[in-house]
Amino acid sequence: MKTLIALLTLVPFLVNGQSIVGKWTTIDDNSGKEKSVVEIFEKSGKYFGKVTKLFRGPDEDPDPVCDECESDDPRYKKKIIGMEIIRDMRKSGDEYAHGDILDPENGKVYKCKLWVEGSELKVRGYWGPFFRTQSWKKAQ
Repeated sequence: MKTLIALLTLVPFLVNGQSIVGKWTTIDDNSGKEKSVVEIFEKSGKYFGKVTKLFRGPDEDPDPVCDECESDDPRYKKKIIGMEIIRDMRKSGDEYAHGDILDPENGKVYKCKLWVEGSELKVRGYWGPFFRTQSWKKAQ
C-alpha cells in the first residue's frame, strides 16, 4: 500500500517532468548571459510563450518596443515585455511543433520546434533548411 501511494504521488512529477509549460530563462548565444524570461502556457490545446522579463544593462531601455518586427506583424512597435514570441505550438510525441517563434532583436519569425532535454528546454528555429538551437534553463 505504501508503494502504491508513493507511486501515485510521483505520477504528476513524471508527467510534468517533460512539460514545456512554465517559465524559462533564455541565454544569449554570443555572451552566454541571461537575456529574458519566457513563460510558456497552454491555451485551447496549443502552446504559446510570452516574455515576462528582460535582463538589460543600466543604459538600455528596460522595456523596448519591437521596432525590427515586420510592419505588417501585429507585434510591430509593441512592448517586448508581455509579447507573445512563441505561437501555435502543438504537442507531437515528445516535441512541440507546427508553430513559430519571433526573435524581437531582428524581427524575424521562424518555424519552431521545442522539446525538453534533461533540465533544459531546447528551442530550435528554422529558416528554410537551416536551423539554430538554443538551450533555455528553467527560471527560478
